[in-house]
Amino acid sequence: MDLSTKYLGLTLSNPLMAGASPLVDDLGTVRRLEDAGAAAIVMHSLFEEQITRDQVSAHRALDTPAESFAEALSYFPDPEDFVLGPDEYLEQIRRVKAAVAVPVMGSLNGVTDRGWLEYARLIEQAGADALELNVYSLETDASVSAEQVEQRIVDMVQSVRRATRLPLAIKLSPFYTSLSHFSRQLVEAGADGIVLFNRFYQPDIDIEELEVAHRLHLSDSSELLLRLRWLAVLYAAERHSLAVTGGVHTGIDALKAVMAGASGVQMVSALLHHGPEHMATVRDEMNSWLDEHEYHSLGQALGSMSLERCPNPAAYERGNYVRMLQNWRDNLER
Repeated sequence: MDLSTKYLGLTLSNPLMAGASPLVDDLGTVRRLEDAGAAAIVMHSLFEEQITRDQVSAHRALDTPAESFAEALSYFPDPEDFVLGPDEYLEQIRRVKAAVAVPVMGSLNGVTDRGWLEYARLIEQAGADALELNVYSLETDASVSAEQVEQRIVDMVQSVRRATRLPLAIKLSPFYTSLSHFSRQLVEAGADGIVLFNRFYQPDIDIEELEVAHRLHLSDSSELLLRLRWLAVLYAAERHSLAVTGGVHTGIDALKAVMAGASGVQMVSALLHHGPEHMATVRDEMNSWLDEHEYHSLGQALGSMSLERCPNPAAYERGNYVRMLQNWRDNLER
């Protein structure tokens, strides 16, 4: 079965990728991921705050005034809490590139348009095959409009595009008023693909200690549903690369994502839970299903369940919403 796909202009043997996670910190684990069938490796993110703090330490001051950002640094972990600092991160890219034959993608995580974006060029020089820009920002200032939030990210993408020739993917959250329009803006700004979706930290409250409880829960297959909807919408609207991250645990999950429009399928939680070898299980499940259903290639399935052929996607989505609620009521009455 031909499981090959094109993502960000790169030809991959299959759509399964190891998403950004601590798995890449150990070269032995990286080799296990490749042996299990990972068609690409995504480095965990290098954070804007890490780079900025490193620059502050070296120069004793930021190049531009940013009082609120300087305050934000006080909430960030100490440098020694990170496995890899900025320089070590670049060296780890070189090591991973030397250890595997599949594409290696760097990752930057930030929210502002500052000098830290110069690391895009350094990541390219370190040998990365592509770059993922992980946009994680929760706007709490009521004076900042949605348009300002989105323009800030567009400006950031333009800055990265000027800094590097690497294929560029933007990893987004689902919390934008018009995700289709915003996605188009990002592509026009220089993005080659969109990754759906990063997982927002959901704080809990310890009512006995009266403090925020820091807990990170791994995903399960139920989280895939939101991603399927937007993959189907964006695939129909634009023909740039799409990838899914979050909620892919089985071969069926991966196939659903491809049918909705994903040419790349990133896995993290399932690999952390079951180990790198689980990727081989997922790939085998995909292969078996496609063979049993007489597909000749994965390409036949790509986008087959998107809204590409729907004349009025908005009406279709609204109709499904009403039908779902009506069916639920009918089931209760029986």
